[in-house]
Amino acid sequence: MQNLYKGIFAGAILATLSCFSFAENGTDPLVGKWKTIDDRTGYSRADVEISKKPDGSYEGVIVATRNIPGTEKMVICSNCPGHLKNKPFLGLPFIWGFKQNPDNPREFNSGRVLDPIGGKIYKGKARLSASGKHLNLRGYVGVSVIGRSVTWIKY
Repeated sequence: MQNLYKGIFAGAILATLSCFSFAENGTDPLVGKWKTIDDRTGYSRADVEISKKPDGSYEGVIVATRNIPGTEKMVICSNCPGHLKNKPFLGLPFIWGFKQNPDNPREFNSGRVLDPIGGKIYKGKARLSASGKHLNLRGYVGVSVIGRSVTWIKY
């Protein structure tokens, strides 16, 4: 009988911890998998998994890639700078350093965005849609006016 109580107690603790873990991820709409959409072609080029780091910043890592029809699939970041050069696209940090704006929780600033095709790193900012299903990501040089925006779709 005592073993039965221990089993029920252990099960209750595991269920409670699972609920806390789910609630933590459920309350942060930026965390999760996103399908990137190329602004020039309209095709989905990659899937990115965004996570929140212990310092409160966000990082996105490429978890899947696709080629544009009629082109060869790229697997190595041959144009990437520094320690990222010649790394596989899968597992590559693609965005990092984004911090949530305390005045507007749907805005994320002060980030960096890697263009893995061109190999350049840009300043970045992002804004979640009201539904939390679309992310408008802007990479820019100097001021935000000089740059490009892409929209990602959450899985």
